[in-house]
Amino acid sequence: MPANARPKDVKTILEQLEREGYNGISVDCVIFGFDENELKVLLIKSDLANFEGKWSLLGDLIDSRETLDGAAYRILRERTGIEDLYLEQVKAFGEVDRHPAARIITVAYCSLVNVQHYQPRTHDNELHWHTLKHITEMAFDHKQILDACYEWLQKRIQEHPLGFSLLPRKFSLRELQNLYEAILGVSLDRRNFRKKFFSMDLLEDTGELETNVPHRPGKLYHFNYEKYRMKERKKWFGIDF
Repeated sequence: MPANARPKDVKTILEQLEREGYNGISVDCVIFGFDENELKVLLIKSDLANFEGKWSLLGDLIDSRETLDGAAYRILRERTGIEDLYLEQVKAFGEVDRHPAARIITVAYCSLVNVQHYQPRTHDNELHWHTLKHITEMAFDHKQILDACYEWLQKRIQEHPLGFSLLPRKFSLRELQNLYEAILGVSLDRRNFRKKFFSMDLLEDTGELETNVPHRPGKLYHFNYEKYRMKERKKWFGIDF
């Protein structure tokens, strides 16, 4: 919605539902990022008058001719201008009174991005990154959806190397540990953390060192996705901290 547009009221939402054949389904996108050693999420000001001034996820009703995946990518493109992210379906939310206009079931999609590589190309409705731990209240049931996606992320990052998409292509072990600590919400023993990753034989030394850092420069590594894919065929067991 353009920044100068008026917030939608319940009547407007109902009219939109009627035009689209009232499928009663929406999609909400939870986009996580990592910046300055903190886990962040992309939020927008709600465009519904009932929740004016409150933050919400990137979402919309789906058109009766759209697939769920198609709607998710459309919403991401329209709201942020970003088109080439991978989205994964996480969970459906169907509390009877979750939307003030009508009975609407929403399906949550999640993605992880490097904040430096994926900056929104539009800032309508004050779209920007928020530090996850500072978010306490949101429009609709979006805090519940966000919490569920965060729990999904905490579990998924120990089963799959998707967390590397939040890091630069070349990263230090310090950056890698900071990422896992931010997502898992715990402090990890430095020696054990490095031992676990080196034992998987998936990190490759680039032969380069960090630059412009306030501490002793560390080695830079990159994650070998091809070697991971070979391990995955043999049932990669994940990372257990």
